[in-house]
Amino acid sequence: MEWEPVIGLEIHVQLATRSKIFSAASTAYGAAPNTQACAVDLGMPGVLPVLNTRAVQMAVKFGVAIDAQITRRSVFARKNYFYPDLPKGYQISQYELPIVGPGHLDIPLENDEVRRIGVTRAHLEEDAGKSLHEDFHGLSGIDLNRAGTPLLEIVSEPELRSAVEAVAYMKKMHTLVRYLEISDGNMQEGSFRCDANVSVRPRGQAALGTRTELKNLNSFRFVERAINIEIERQIDVLESGGQVTQETRLYDSARDETRAMRSKEEAFDYRYFPDPDLLPVVLDEETIEAVRQTLPELPDARRARFMADFGLSSYEAGVLTASRELAEYYEAAQTAAGGEYRLAASWVMGELMGALNKAGLEITACPVSASSLGAMIRRISDNTISGKIAKQVFVAMWQGEGDADAIIEQQGLRQVTDSDVIEQVIEEILAANPEQVAQYRGGKEKLFGFFVGQAMKATRGKANPAQLNELLKKKLS
Repeated sequence: MEWEPVIGLEIHVQLATRSKIFSAASTAYGAAPNTQACAVDLGMPGVLPVLNTRAVQMAVKFGVAIDAQITRRSVFARKNYFYPDLPKGYQISQYELPIVGPGHLDIPLENDEVRRIGVTRAHLEEDAGKSLHEDFHGLSGIDLNRAGTPLLEIVSEPELRSAVEAVAYMKKMHTLVRYLEISDGNMQEGSFRCDANVSVRPRGQAALGTRTELKNLNSFRFVERAINIEIERQIDVLESGGQVTQETRLYDSARDETRAMRSKEEAFDYRYFPDPDLLPVVLDEETIEAVRQTLPELPDARRARFMADFGLSSYEAGVLTASRELAEYYEAAQTAAGGEYRLAASWVMGELMGALNKAGLEITACPVSASSLGAMIRRISDNTISGKIAKQVFVAMWQGEGDADAIIEQQGLRQVTDSDVIEQVIEEILAANPEQVAQYRGGKEKLFGFFVGQAMKATRGKANPAQLNELLKKKLS
């Protein structure tokens, strides 16, 4: 039997507010355990939550960006369940009336194919604390610093049909929330993570199969691997005559397997009811429009502009708009390069990103500024240096030895473009290698590269390659 996977993602985005969603406690990362949990976060008697306006604005900003329905009257509810790191015994979330209703996200696939994936809803909620299981000699510690941290939970329609599509959707969502500056998207710190709902069904069947939920996946690689393993596991269960159990499962990257955590509770088990301490959130058109005016140029629009205005390929434009910071760096670099669009794209995607990856740096920490890189690219286009010499200049710039012009002058790297000088070098090389000259003229044309190499060696790589090739061909003819 041919099986079809059905996948939906619940992405949890930590919003980039300075304080928590219902209190003034800090959301800064890395503080000592339990130093950033106030009485409101702990649910102490007599305290009242106060909604963070910035969190609401960020949720609306996201909803507008995915062309979603913005709920004019949304309600916070209490989601009741016991967990050691949930001190109140309930989580304040949204249930029947989320702040963001149906929307969509277009994801890129192979061969420039684009698929539209529905977004069911996005709702605001508070995060729980964190249970710590290491270094406590058989006990668990509880850190409540995260309790009350504002989250936007983004729920997709079950329209993803492979782990590859799921990762493409997650990456596109990651790019979007960072463009919108509503989250730093730091997956290592838990600012962007997801749960994956996975089921399989016979291909062509309309009814959905029994799903399992894979919890707390915090890397694109783990998402893809966990989903693929779970799909294979469910198919094996069904083809062996068994039934898939609805449950929550954990992906163990060390063992490369998923394993059951607990049976999956249905929504009614949480006993949702409107939080009596919080008024409904009522949004008018003026408020929504004011948020709409703060939208930056979104990734898809910027990608299309890079292709139309700069002549970049779909792949190049996709890479260069993968983050807002990288796109802005490229634009600044090509402007400083005098509009050398494609050459700037090649350098940013090649030497620059290679150096960043090797050093483990983000573009925001790049030691070579966009204007400095652009100035160096300008020296390639005006034939001051060759592309090969430019790599030497770039390394020196990366190491902090100055700007391109200063390095070129200090190290004597200016390209040789004087035809008389290049001709003299060629004549000396031909005179020193009569046997190779005879072989070349006898039909062994591969020796042309030998002569080019000798000339470049003699000029320390500074001869203009185009001039050298042209003059060498004339001398050898």
